[in-house]
Amino acid sequence: MKMTFVALTLFVSSFAFAAQNFVFCMEGSPSSFNPQIVTDGVSMNSSAQTIFNRLVEFKYGSTEVGPGLAESWTIAADKKSFTFKLAKNVQFHSNANFKPTRPFNADDVVYTFKSQLDTKHPLSIPAANYEYFNAMDLGQIIADVVKVDDNTVTFKLKRPEAPFLANLAMDFASILSKEYAEHLIKSGKGLKALETAPIGTGPFIFKSYQKDSAVRYTANPQYFRGKPKIENLVYVIVQDPTVRLQKMKSGECHVMTQPQPQDLPQIAKLPNAKIVSIEGLNVAYVAFNAEKKPFTDAKVRQALSMAMNQKSYLDLIYQSQGTAAKNPIPPSMWSYNNSTKSHTYDVAKAKQLLTEAGYANGFETELWTMPVTRPYLPNGKKLGELIQADLAKIGVKVKLVTYDWPVYLEKSRKGEHQMIQMGWTGDNGDPDNFMNILLSCSSIKTGSNLARWCDKDFDALITKAKEDSNMAARTGYYQKAQLIFNEKKPWYAVAHAKANVVISDKVVGYKIDPFGHENFQSVDLK
Repeated sequence: MKMTFVALTLFVSSFAFAAQNFVFCMEGSPSSFNPQIVTDGVSMNSSAQTIFNRLVEFKYGSTEVGPGLAESWTIAADKKSFTFKLAKNVQFHSNANFKPTRPFNADDVVYTFKSQLDTKHPLSIPAANYEYFNAMDLGQIIADVVKVDDNTVTFKLKRPEAPFLANLAMDFASILSKEYAEHLIKSGKGLKALETAPIGTGPFIFKSYQKDSAVRYTANPQYFRGKPKIENLVYVIVQDPTVRLQKMKSGECHVMTQPQPQDLPQIAKLPNAKIVSIEGLNVAYVAFNAEKKPFTDAKVRQALSMAMNQKSYLDLIYQSQGTAAKNPIPPSMWSYNNSTKSHTYDVAKAKQLLTEAGYANGFETELWTMPVTRPYLPNGKKLGELIQADLAKIGVKVKLVTYDWPVYLEKSRKGEHQMIQMGWTGDNGDPDNFMNILLSCSSIKTGSNLARWCDKDFDALITKAKEDSNMAARTGYYQKAQLIFNEKKPWYAVAHAKANVVISDKVVGYKIDPFGHENFQSVDLK
């Protein structure tokens, strides 16, 4: 049963003002606590950044890769072998049903990756999509993961993979406990429990989750980097950004995400809080499902793109917090192609293209609008209404549809949509993380290519860019691929947004993260 607003307020307040209790107000409910099988930022922040660690990790607030569960690593001269020396005496969490009998070791690394590599592996989750792993073609890249000894593991690759090390710092590569997975099988609970009762090595231990209400954690006293300063961490789920701001003003939240652009001036004047900002490594877009008519025709996609008034979207939704997008990667990312054409707003030309495509009288379609605010899109409903009005001018009647966030994600992966709002915040600072995961042919099957668009020329270029470690060559491949994207229009790229977080003046040690991570390991309260 959902808690009432009053009950939730009292629940949050009891934590917010207690000593060493930290409240983070986030914008949606996680769909799972297993970072191997999720792709949305809410779920990643609720699991990978609190409960788990990876072999290598991004240094706090940075895009630089550093040690994680691996203390050091070596890369073979042919770039096809990566050997990691593992940290010793790192302890896994325990819960009411499981107590580990040994520290983390190479068996856990081998299990974590081989269970994603081989669907017949005894500890592979039945029917799991492993969307990140497969969208990045890791099944075609990793030949083997070998335990050398308890504290050494080697990844053998079939071919060089330029972004491989950075990929291992991504959330999907969080290390799970082999012993816990085996325990779940033997106890009859099954591996589905990995989604609801997670066990990791991370700074916080999962305690409970109430959908649409809160996630609770406690500090890990055995954390290998030292026990966090925060004793109890509470993620309170507040979808409405206005309500989140009210909780921030009243002191019920110590950190809140996704403030509305129009609220930033008043937030800047608050005596007890401040805004922390960074240029977002992100993109918001509307994907056209290229497997469904009429979006199979590039002329239709081009026509709809010409009918959309990007300036109005930026003015009314992003205000000063967004820049116009034209490519699938943000301007701050290396290999960004400045020479591609910006969107042309031309209603007459759009009508002409529709007529040439055989839709002189337009057509009816659906646009799915995002039910939550995200760093790249502060108001999906408003964007949907603006697009609906724009497309009506060329005879395209748009029905706006939305779902609860986990359902929205699940249905979109299956390709049930016609047009859909979505966005992406980079995971590792490499263009591959956008171009391959979101637009490759292989990522259609895994569900992350929401345009369900497969262009062989585009695909060949991004594959070459993955395999070549020469930065200049990779840049050339990606820039050519952006030209194809710009012409074929599988998406309407909307905007790149600034990332804004509001923090209480009681919070110390907080850094905003370029990848949208929320990491409270080093944070404290005055």
